[in-house]
Amino acid sequence: MAGIDCSTQSTKVVVREAGSGTLVAKGRAPHPAGTEVDPACWWEALDRAASGLLGQVSAVSVGAQQHGMVCLDDRGEVVRPALLWNDTRSAGAAADLTAELGGPAAWAEAVGSVPLASFTVAKLRWLADHEPELAGRVALVVLPHDWLTWRLAGRSMPPVTDRGDASGTGYWSPRAGCYRRDLLALAFGRPLDVPDVAGSSAVVATTGAGGPGGLPPGVAIAAGTGDNMAAALGVGAGPGDVVVSVGTSGTIFAVHAAAVADASGTVAGFADATGRFLPLVCTLNAARVLETVAGLLGVDLAALDDLALSAPAGAGGLTLLPYLEGERTPNRPDAAGVLAGLRGDNLSPANLARAAVEGMLCGMADGLDALRAFDVEVRRVLLIGGGARSRAVRAIAPAILGAPVTVPPPSEYVADGAARQAAWALGGGDEPPGWEIGTGTMWEADPDPAVRSAYAELRDAAPAGSARPRPAAPDHEEGAA
Repeated sequence: MAGIDCSTQSTKVVVREAGSGTLVAKGRAPHPAGTEVDPACWWEALDRAASGLLGQVSAVSVGAQQHGMVCLDDRGEVVRPALLWNDTRSAGAAADLTAELGGPAAWAEAVGSVPLASFTVAKLRWLADHEPELAGRVALVVLPHDWLTWRLAGRSMPPVTDRGDASGTGYWSPRAGCYRRDLLALAFGRPLDVPDVAGSSAVVATTGAGGPGGLPPGVAIAAGTGDNMAAALGVGAGPGDVVVSVGTSGTIFAVHAAAVADASGTVAGFADATGRFLPLVCTLNAARVLETVAGLLGVDLAALDDLALSAPAGAGGLTLLPYLEGERTPNRPDAAGVLAGLRGDNLSPANLARAAVEGMLCGMADGLDALRAFDVEVRRVLLIGGGARSRAVRAIAPAILGAPVTVPPPSEYVADGAARQAAWALGGGDEPPGWEIGTGTMWEADPDPAVRSAYAELRDAAPAGSARPRPAAPDHEEGAA
């Protein structure tokens, strides 16, 4: 079984045995930096990452970054570079759409989520408003995983999606299980075609000729899903599990039996990839905060860990509000970071390193609290993502999150979840196959309410916007890639 993870920064491929989930092979290739990208770059990265790995696989599935807007014309050609989830130029469009339907509660009731700059629905409004000539060419809008699945099939069928990824568009209702085409037309100004929504365990097509990495024709293709839904599958999350993923963004999500509708917009009421639901909170600023502060201090991430762990809890009074890229939760796309509590006796590399870890984790702890407010059961917290490799993050997380933390063995859990879905599609059954992921390590610490309190005080006092101007959106010639 092959699983593909097309993330923001790279493509990862894993090959696993269908019955046991044992890892057979894996590969990786980077993506271009930025908040928009030609989808052809994903295909090229997949070809490099999968080189020589896929010749004997029986099924394949794609998990990919949510929300990305891939616009196709009536010939199936890409109209413009895809706007990714972390492109915030559509913040104004999200606010306009929220008001036009009657406010946040109306959106939460309609589709389980309130529009944010990251959602596809807001990006479509931005395109219609700012690039009308390109918008006029758009016939179909798909998501990154939809586009890759379609390419794997040799473009021999109309694109398809799944309920998990569809639930992040802002125009598909998890509770009703259908598109809200009226909201899509509200956003874009006219109707658009969208992919059919396949069942979580469906085989949607077979691979065409000329597949990436030596993938032969005739291989079963599963429905695929969004990256967070795939990660839940990969880590084996079930009811009572909350996954805290420290990657480019921070995500806090849980497998839940009921659809969630949060009028505040903090919790996105997504569907998962098994027929259940995946209420989720996302922060824009996660592992990149650690990388940025490490760069500022002139150290690598291992040395940043050493510094952070040498400082006291509370960082000697330093508090970092880490809105380095704006923020999604709370919804402050134009905000900037704030470092508070500076004094002559506490401004040290160790305290700054500690404040970076604590500030990042406090944002994620707010997300965990938001899930608890919707009666999401928290029996265990699973810490995954690149940031989970940090010794400082593992040690400090239980005190900030207020719960013991289990760190599963390092793995590419989005790609693993896609591979597990591929095995499910090929083997059938009511549930995905039960793969053993290995014994995790538990980290415990007493809760530290003082750190959370200092962070909350700074968060609530900070301005929603920033004196720093946001970069202007780049111009595009029609058909530019």
